[in-house]
Amino acid sequence: MADLRETLEAHVDKGSVPGAVGLVARGDHIEVAAVGSVDVEGSAPMRRDSIFRIASITKPVVAAAVMMLVEDGRIALDDPVSRWLPELAAPSVVRTPASQLDDVVPAVRPITVFHLLSSRTGYGFASDFSLPAVAALVTALKQGPPEPQAVPAPNDWMAALARIPLLHQPGDGWLYNLSSELQGVLISRVTGKPLPDFLAERIFEPLGMTDTAFTVPPAKLDRFTAYYGAHPKGGLELLDAADGQWSRPPAFPSGAGGLVSTADDWLAFGRMLLSQGAAGGRQLLSPASVRQMTTNHLTVPEREAGGLFLEGMGWGFGGAVDVERAEPWSVPGRYGWVGGTGTTAHIIPATGTVTIMLSQLQMGGPSFPELMRDFWRYAADA
Repeated sequence: MADLRETLEAHVDKGSVPGAVGLVARGDHIEVAAVGSVDVEGSAPMRRDSIFRIASITKPVVAAAVMMLVEDGRIALDDPVSRWLPELAAPSVVRTPASQLDDVVPAVRPITVFHLLSSRTGYGFASDFSLPAVAALVTALKQGPPEPQAVPAPNDWMAALARIPLLHQPGDGWLYNLSSELQGVLISRVTGKPLPDFLAERIFEPLGMTDTAFTVPPAKLDRFTAYYGAHPKGGLELLDAADGQWSRPPAFPSGAGGLVSTADDWLAFGRMLLSQGAAGGRQLLSPASVRQMTTNHLTVPEREAGGLFLEGMGWGFGGAVDVERAEPWSVPGRYGWVGGTGTTAHIIPATGTVTIMLSQLQMGGPSFPELMRDFWRYAADA
């Protein structure tokens, strides 16, 4: 069997990605491979501490922050979020998923904190982006590939959201992404602090996640990778350079996908979850909260309705949960997620394993690219 470096290099050698960093940690044993370059020009080799746009593997971090507020007694899972997000006090719902935005009925129940954490608010998307209530989210709220400098500030963003109906009643099904954005706004409004400040104080600083933030300062730009998409005529096209959109703070810090980070930083977060919320002699989360985060909360029909996004997996708080060995790489109880910028990070409680792979190529859709699948197969077998 190929080792980790060979697994990643196979994709770099055929030109599908400029470079990647892979990490598999079991207890104190850590296997790391940094292959390829930070850009297609080969201006610098990829390093273990290279910084990536981690996109949606931001979601578990923000969900953990919400659970800290629950443990602080500042919010409860069954609280209606309208107390802090008054824009969602009286949402409307499209009569059918395909209905136009003015063909609506009232919501029959309030949106709760639990709905936000389990991505069951009624806002978001699964596989069909053409539905009017989904298309409105993509265009008005930039619910697509991350563009941190294009998204309006939270209050303006929430005002725009309030004009868009839910795709289904709160609690009636799983939809992707937007619930995590709302988690970030909720944290800021409950605490009275910007989301970046709260995450730094409660998660990044205690865990030593020194390179994780919503922006990359000038002194670290030499470690920041370029970001690419597949060009329609073949090859790769630059979507964002190291000194691009993440080189200055965004107006809207995205709780769904705005962070930059390194493999070792996310490893520190994953190990905290594996240690039932403890890290460095401190208890950041209770074991009960970690169990809630890493337990599937979806029914079988909800999982199936998730389509290509879930591929049969369940969903905890901020991340997917493998509930059966549906693929060679899946492990029941595995928790984590993927990022549309070519990133993936999971914990496997049964084996005490953290697996992380960071690349810099935009995913072409909700299905998982071969690089990720090959990495997962390696991590499952290693």
